[in-house]
Amino acid sequence: MSLQLRLFGGGKSAASTDLAQADGHAIDKSKVLAATASGVITPNNPGNFNSIRTAPIVPNPAYCDRDTADKLKELAKEKTEDARHTKRAYKALSQIEEADATVHKAHRKYEGAVAENELKKVRSNAGLAKKLHALRPGYARLGLGIDKADSDARTRIDAIRAKLTAGTN
Repeated sequence: MSLQLRLFGGGKSAASTDLAQADGHAIDKSKVLAATASGVITPNNPGNFNSIRTAPIVPNPAYCDRDTADKLKELAKEKTEDARHTKRAYKALSQIEEADATVHKAHRKYEGAVAENELKKVRSNAGLAKKLHALRPGYARLGLGIDKADSDARTRIDAIRAKLTAGTN
């Protein structure tokens, strides 16, 4: 297959199937831009904007008795303590996310280095393959020289054998 066909289409070759297609690439934009998890907040998945409300909204002015006030005061104390713990938990979750993002970024940098170095290695392999192909005519000449030397030796041996067998008859 001609180089032009391999580069611009019209046929399949090992090189074009290994590297997707000659006229395209194997990088799927939807995979590159996909969220890393289904619940991650992105512009395409903005979340649900829910909130938390422990006590209902009091729509109108109203009186409370002592028992209700005491219960609300105890609930407020409990929720204030829970909020402090929740704030610590969210801070820890944020730190975990930051650590995950650092690892993710480092891994992608590593993968980029692997991809760049893979190209260098494959380029080096291609260079060696070209050099080896360029050496083939030399090896062919050497092989022909060996074949000719073998043929010449057989001819001389046959001549000597003929002389010796002719002298014994």
